[in-house]
Amino acid sequence: MSEQVSTLTVTDNRTGRTYEVPIKDGAVRAADLRKIKVDDSDFGLMAYDPAFTNTASCRSAITFIDGEAGILRYRGYPIQELAEKSSFLEVAYLLLAGELPTREELATWEDEITHHTMVHESIKKFIDGFHHDAHPMGMLVSTVGALSTFYPDAKQIKDPGLRRLQIVRLIAKITTLAAYSYRHSVGFPYVYPDNDLSYAGNFLNMLWKATELKYEPDPVLEHALDVLFILHADHEQNCSANAMRAVGSSEADPFSAAAAAIAALYGPLHGGANEQVLRMLREIGSPENIPAFIAQVKDGKKKLMGFGHRVYKNYDPRARVIRQIADEVFKVTGTSPLLDLAMELERIALEDEYFVSRRLYPNVDFYTGIIYQAMGFPVEMFPVLFAIGRMPGWLAQWEEGLLDPEQKIARPRQIYIGHGERPYVPMSERSQTAAEDVDAIAAQAAQAAPDRPLR
Repeated sequence: MSEQVSTLTVTDNRTGRTYEVPIKDGAVRAADLRKIKVDDSDFGLMAYDPAFTNTASCRSAITFIDGEAGILRYRGYPIQELAEKSSFLEVAYLLLAGELPTREELATWEDEITHHTMVHESIKKFIDGFHHDAHPMGMLVSTVGALSTFYPDAKQIKDPGLRRLQIVRLIAKITTLAAYSYRHSVGFPYVYPDNDLSYAGNFLNMLWKATELKYEPDPVLEHALDVLFILHADHEQNCSANAMRAVGSSEADPFSAAAAAIAALYGPLHGGANEQVLRMLREIGSPENIPAFIAQVKDGKKKLMGFGHRVYKNYDPRARVIRQIADEVFKVTGTSPLLDLAMELERIALEDEYFVSRRLYPNVDFYTGIIYQAMGFPVEMFPVLFAIGRMPGWLAQWEEGLLDPEQKIARPRQIYIGHGERPYVPMSERSQTAAEDVDAIAAQAAQAAPDRPLR
């Protein structure tokens, strides 16, 4: 018995013609719109969707999100269950392989990751070339991209064995690169990986080890970091995942694609939101100032950072898990006035009809910055921690795109709104207006830029 095919009937009011467009998985193919034309010389209808707010660029089996219901699942498993019962490396395996590993598969996977954490000594020299106040994310973008020059076999992306090797290398080495970037920024010597420790524990070792012979991570903080990595491991077709897929579609090696994803995460609208939450809380200062701040938010004078999400129109499920982790962390580190302030701000906001009616609930960034700060991380490291957790998801997205027969090199269309054809104007006949405008803009930029020494 043949399956019933759903269709969309479209009438083009320009011509009066009617078209039947197939509907599959709740979507129509943008290419099917091309047959809607005014005449034979017409290119055909396109979909205009800035920022891809309602355009599916791929079919994916990795992560499911229902923003209306506040649901997040990796390969079908609820994020709450994975955070409670799993480990980050087990979740990484799940994202990449599609299934939870057996005991033997997990042991092999963990052993592979553990024994690929070392980086070439030349990488340390590379990092030493950065100024002491270089941002750790800038260093991470550069060093991850540089790894492609150390592993030329990474370009053989069609070889499954070599593909897996690069995946292992990236998940293993990103913690080392991240820790080295931090140690360089504070002027401390680099610490080599310790194969006796867990993934999160070894990262803490490379960050914080001082003169002790053996670093022993606090088990509560080690577990908290592992859970935070799980919560960040993937999040469907976000900005950085889209960058990973787009660069990967050109068949670039995964190190180069991952560097592009990290660069996307570097942007404050993506990976820097938890830092903005901290700044907001410091600005509020104390609980008695919350009502006045809320009033300014309603008037459009302030923004309530850490609330609301492009996808979630309900409570972000990751934020619920983080609330529990925060309690565990602060039992070790001591309570934080910022945490108390954040909880009071959340309580007041969620009782206010203004925010409830607009479905503005806390997202994953609302509490993560407070936890990271309590654990000793400077704000510059927050997006770096995000990148470590997201690496398995990026790689799963990259490989899925690579193996999808429908995918081609990413090449969006545009709607051209510029000049039509016009003749070249000789220099002697050009107006000075354009040159004067350029000079004025340059003068304004020079006046606004602070004086800083050359480096």
